[in-house]
Formats: sequence, C-alpha cells, structure tokens
Amino acid sequence: MEMTIRPLLAEEQKYTYGQSSQLTSQTGTIGYLRGDFDRDGDGFYSTWFDEVERRKTDVFKGELDKVINALRFDSQYGPVLAGRKEMRDYVRSQPDSVFQGNRTTEYGFRVDTADYAYLLRCNPQKGDYNFYCYCYESKWLDRHMQNARNSIRFITPDYKEKFRIPDGDKIRIKHSDGETRDLTCRFIDECHVEVGSGFYHICEFAEIMARNGSSVIPLRSSLPERCYSTLAGTGEVIQIKKGESGYYKTDLDMGDKAKNRALVEEYNQKLGVTRAQESAMQAGSMFGWHTLAADPKNYDETGRLLKSKQKDRGDSR
Repeated sequence: MEMTIRPLLAEEQKYTYGQSSQLTSQTGTIGYLRGDFDRDGDGFYSTWFDEVERRKTDVFKGELDKVINALRFDSQYGPVLAGRKEMRDYVRSQPDSVFQGNRTTEYGFRVDTADYAYLLRCNPQKGDYNFYCYCYESKWLDRHMQNARNSIRFITPDYKEKFRIPDGDKIRIKHSDGETRDLTCRFIDECHVEVGSGFYHICEFAEIMARNGSSVIPLRSSLPERCYSTLAGTGEVIQIKKGESGYYKTDLDMGDKAKNRALVEEYNQKLGVTRAQESAMQAGSMFGWHTLAADPKNYDETGRLLKSKQKDRGDSR
C-alpha cells in the first residue's frame, strides 16, 4: 500500500470536523476515528463513528487498519500516533501543520492512499481527545473542494450577484428590528448554500431576506476584526470595526498628520493588519462591506487599489 502524509492545506482544515448531511453526501465522507493516548500518554484508545455506512466497505476497513498502524509504528509517518510525546515531537517538526481549531490550537495532516483521504486533526494535550481522523473517498472530496474554490454567491431575488465569500466565511444578517446574527456559510454547489444550520437555494435565501426586510453583508476572514486609520482631511486617528459603518474616534494624537500616520502603522503592525487590509476596512466602512473595494485582495502591498476591468457599482455583477 502506497501512502503519503503532508500538512493540511487551509481549505482542508474545515473537513476535520463534523459536516452536515448535505456536505457529507457531497464530499464522500465515510466516517471518523476518535482517539486518545490515556493518562500516561502511551495508551491507544479509539472509537469509530459511521457517517455514511454504505461507503464503509471491506476494502476500506482493511486499509484503515493499515493506515492507523503505519501512523502508530512506522517512523516515516512520525509516528504521529505512537503516543502523546511522539505526537508532540512530530507536530513541532511540521510548523506548516498548525492551525487555530474551534477551541484551541491544533495540527492537521492529510494521509493519501490510492482511493482514500484521511484527514487527521491532532491535539497533543493531556485531558483532551488527542486525534480525530476523518475518512473520505478522495475523488469526491477533491472534486467538492475544487468546486468550492469558486466561492459562495449571494444574489438579489432577480439573480443579480451582490458579493461572494470563500467557503467557510461568515455573513452578518441585520434584521428589520436592528438585531444582527453572524453565521458561517458553507458551499454546497453553485446554487445551494448552508447558512448556519439552514440549507438554501441561493435565490430562496435572497427572497427570504427581502421578504423579511433583512440585509446581508460579508464578514470576510481576510479582514481583521478592527484596525486603526486616519481621516483624509484632518489626519485624526480613528478605529474601524469589521462589518460596521463609519468609524470610532480615539484619543490618540501625536500633533500632526505624519506622526499620526506613523502611529497608525505601528499599531496596525502590532495587530497584524496590512496596508491592504486597512484600505479595505476603510472602503467597507464608507461604501459598504459588500463592495469589491472592501476585499483586501483588490489592493497591493502599499494599500493602493488594483486596477480592474470590472467596475464596482455596489452589486458586483
């Protein structure tokens, strides 16, 4: 059996968690193995959970045993599942594997064989489950991820495109009474989306929002939660928050525009905010978070808007 292991790509990390029934059917999910290394860190206790039982063939079951044994005992694969210390040593040697999980920092790997993909989420901490191994028919998973790269479309009821977001990003729904909800969205196919726990045709979702008098904006993961900037006219230092119109005044003032600008750059650098992100945040706060100008990918490293053949009138057709 030929087998390879590598750190997960960012787009693969979300598939190391449970999926909805719609995504399970789209991605070739078979099930997952959950395990831990006991109190002393040297044990091995695991439990299998079916997702789509008909995919759990005898061929797959035989291969799964070989894959897990290789991850436990074969040095060319860590062995990442040999124990808590061995897992800790292995993930430290693979810095590209680290990602922020739902609750804590975790480490992810993809193991490939001829027909199956095993997506491994590791946590070498005592007191937690130490690994989850989600199993997929690789051709189904890879095809779905390829389609998902087209991003999720949000449209008006008459099918005019408003904006797109990457699979796994969030939107903010503002209801007519002013209440807001931030919900994660998942790509199902070109015309269907999962919003929170709901499953919709994209036109159906648009019609519901229009009927309820609700507005929808993207909360792009490429944008920071907040940043600092300066007002063009006065040089005053302000703070901008993702998804909110306008800005917040601050007490920061160095006495002139140039010094205020330098202070903003220092503060943003500490927050990990780039010039492209700052420019996108400015545009979103002024012109709307659904506009192309509110996306950092449309700026260069100095924060200048890249020239585009497509004019943005706010509905991103």
